[in-house]
Amino acid sequence: MWWSSGPVNAATKSCQALSRHFSVYAEDCLLLGTLLADEPVAVQVGVTSRVAMPAGAIPPWQKRHQFSPSRRPQCHSSGACSAAHNTVHCQTMLPQVIVKSGKARPFYGRHPWVLCSAVERVVGEPADGDAVDVCSHQGRFIARGVYNSHSRIRVRLYTWYDAEPLDESFWRRRIQSAIDLRRQLGLDQPRGAVRLVYSEGDGLSGLIADRYGDYLVVHPTALAIARRLETIVAILQQITQPKAILVRTDPATVKAEGLELHDGFYQGEPPPEPVTIEEYGLQFRVDLTAGQKTGFYLDQRDNRQAASRYCRGRRVLDMFCYTGGFSLAAAQAGAVEVLGVDSSQTAIALAAENAALNRLSQVSFRCGDCFQTMQGLIDAGQRFGVVILDPPRFARSRRNIPEALRAYHWLNRLACELLEEDGILATCSCSGHVGREQFLEMLLGVSQQTGRDIQVLEQRGAAPDHPVAITCRETEYLKCMICRVR
Repeated sequence: MWWSSGPVNAATKSCQALSRHFSVYAEDCLLLGTLLADEPVAVQVGVTSRVAMPAGAIPPWQKRHQFSPSRRPQCHSSGACSAAHNTVHCQTMLPQVIVKSGKARPFYGRHPWVLCSAVERVVGEPADGDAVDVCSHQGRFIARGVYNSHSRIRVRLYTWYDAEPLDESFWRRRIQSAIDLRRQLGLDQPRGAVRLVYSEGDGLSGLIADRYGDYLVVHPTALAIARRLETIVAILQQITQPKAILVRTDPATVKAEGLELHDGFYQGEPPPEPVTIEEYGLQFRVDLTAGQKTGFYLDQRDNRQAASRYCRGRRVLDMFCYTGGFSLAAAQAGAVEVLGVDSSQTAIALAAENAALNRLSQVSFRCGDCFQTMQGLIDAGQRFGVVILDPPRFARSRRNIPEALRAYHWLNRLACELLEEDGILATCSCSGHVGREQFLEMLLGVSQQTGRDIQVLEQRGAAPDHPVAITCRETEYLKCMICRVR
């Protein structure tokens, strides 16, 4: 049913027509229609008939969601804005990136990445790292972001208000909001570790900030953040008051984004030794300068605890164990024996140190290729009650998906051969390009090839300090399936 109040112009009607087929964009069409019509317009998606209403009446849907232009931020841009802020045109001095006809829909839907393939032309001469306005091919404002001619993601979008500048106040509000969430979740504990800012998940594309006890690790993954690093670090320093702030990069991001950054301590002095954190009663030593990611796999925090609940009284194999996260959780939960395997001798040494730190004598670690080690255990007739698989990312692009699925299939097939009857398989994938359905289809193939029934007991994702932005589903990358293998 469609309700309307006040005049509805042609642009609003076209948005309503679009909403019939794409209900996810209804609110954005409401916003656009309101700005064009200069009157409140309410939309209810589902039935395509129009019902007349008495003049001045307000339908129930509009009472809940009526949009008023006065709710928008005040304009601080240089240049004169069009009358009363009631149109989508705002004559700022920013360069404009015009998207191709038919390519604007995701950005009205608030997806934060404008790929180079969606760009029709650039009006003005923005330097890499400059703020730009993204506009439709008809010249209507869509969103504001930061330009990078070196990246496949040509513009990273941060705000959908033409009156909101990307200034220090903007970054402070977003960062404070992200940190407030972690405090509400009870995750920002003095001796713990937490992801304070999760990039697109917190509306801050390209910024990752993790706190390990008294130390902060900042991981810029976009030029937009790198060019504003001094401002962002100052904000983080003021809010969190760490002893030191370390900046970490990775070579792939540096190349893709054209960054000119180097790892090192941005503020303060480095700790004299690995930092010790606490997680669910366990202590872990974390090397902030040389460890994977920012030092520890914070996204698996709750999955380690979940998997451990199936380990009491069982023999456990933890593949790709890194510094022993899953292994120590299993031992703490009552596993009779735990074997952790990883290809990094440095990681294995720190894992053994973590086991000793927690006085868990039933845990041992081995350095070696995980695929070869599993095949060797099969050949030796070894069996386990629980097998945990937490491999590195197998698919770094869509082109790698078939190869990645083959690797996951072979890995999980080996795990099934090592499992006792009614054993537990905790299998993970951090490859964002491999979807949850694809991962489940892979497990189906494993079940068919091995002749063993696989029952999925839990379908899990990343810990809540890695929130999934519904407008950017790429933030849902981690998959953790806890299964019974009969």
